[in-house]
Amino acid sequence: MPHVLIVDDEPNTREALAEIVSAEGFTVASAQDLRQAKIHIVRQSPDVILADLKLPDGSGMELFEALDPGVSVEFILITGHASVESAVDALRLGAADYLVKPINMQRLKTILDRIPRSGDLKAEISSLRGELRRIGRFGRMLGNSAPMQNLYDQINKVAPTEATVLLVGESGTGKELVAQTIHELSLRRKHPFLPVNCGAISPNLIESEMFGHEKGAFTGADRQHKGYFERAHGGTLFLDEITEMPIELQVKLLRVLETGMFMRIGVNREIETDVRIVAATNRDPEKAVADGRLREDLYHRLNVFPLFLPPLRERGRDVELIAQSMLDQLNSDHRTEKTLSPAFMEGLIQHAWPGNVRELKNYMQRAYIMADDNVLHPSAVPLRMSPARAAPATSVSITVGISLAEADKRLILATLEHCGGVKKRAAEILGISLKTLYNRLEEYALDGDRVPEDGEVDAEPKTAPFA
Repeated sequence: MPHVLIVDDEPNTREALAEIVSAEGFTVASAQDLRQAKIHIVRQSPDVILADLKLPDGSGMELFEALDPGVSVEFILITGHASVESAVDALRLGAADYLVKPINMQRLKTILDRIPRSGDLKAEISSLRGELRRIGRFGRMLGNSAPMQNLYDQINKVAPTEATVLLVGESGTGKELVAQTIHELSLRRKHPFLPVNCGAISPNLIESEMFGHEKGAFTGADRQHKGYFERAHGGTLFLDEITEMPIELQVKLLRVLETGMFMRIGVNREIETDVRIVAATNRDPEKAVADGRLREDLYHRLNVFPLFLPPLRERGRDVELIAQSMLDQLNSDHRTEKTLSPAFMEGLIQHAWPGNVRELKNYMQRAYIMADDNVLHPSAVPLRMSPARAAPATSVSITVGISLAEADKRLILATLEHCGGVKKRAAEILGISLKTLYNRLEEYALDGDRVPEDGEVDAEPKTAPFA
């Protein structure tokens, strides 16, 4: 039976917590200060610690130092003086969660529900972590390079906690796969993992999609709709392209992160949610704050544990491992036995891969299809994009007297062509949102203009086990 240590200087609080914790199937010990708590920890290593932030002889966070680094302990901080700073500090130190006085007992029960009642789940997760590091595989990711090993170490540390994670990396580096791995290595792994692309939802619908709406809340709302926060209850919500979320909605997201409560559109009753947030962006988040794309207070709330994903060009010979794994999957799917030639492998290593793993996956699929025999050669599908692909956009000739609309159209289409049809990349160069770019391209298509097809890296693979 798992053991809980309650550390609080208020007798009534200790008694109330002990009663709740015992009813949830835990053994309980209590301490009124740091000195007593440290004695209890030596006598019996707890599985869970509920500790007040302010104790008579110091801060509850000092108990982190008393814990054995090799023992997994769920540390839940209790505070009567809630602030974003104290919450972030606690989560960065390794706290699994924090509670604000007066304690919401239902929220406490929700947190305790995530704690395994036997050693089976913990052993399963521990075994999974060890297995994932073999042969350069970590969850759905592949790679033996030093940057990836460092990333694996950081994921391993943050996954078991409740810390909010901010993933920063170029397009195609596998941010969703990292988020999935964090979820699968956490105690939330039996609950939903829900990915949301904030830049792909219409600004008019994003609030409804996030928080849901009641029947009749607005024109067309013919039934009740549960939003992402309800559907991901107990699990992990992955907010991709967080800088594309409208500023007015960022205010509401911040409130949900701070209170754990939200309201559906069309109703005044608050709903409690238990969701871990993993956010991601391919922008520099601090520049996004300076540019007004991301609220500073939301950035600090999301940036509890930042993870930087290395681009493929910085991962050495990982490209060989990933390419071989992709080919193995294609051979398995189509019952073939195709192989990679040495020249093909050398070409992969020399290429800069501006679209990262996403670009590599699409290239491998084309090379597989075009191979005339059972060996993939570079001549079948030449790598056209040079390492200098990220150079400034192609120049556009604009004569005096044309309309601004026509100049705007020429610039957008030329930039899109320069980016190989990759709309996300073109939108970044143009300094407009992806939604705005799609709207403009729809207008040009209606006018009969040729719009470039999607490029190699326009669609994020959702289930491909590569990164």
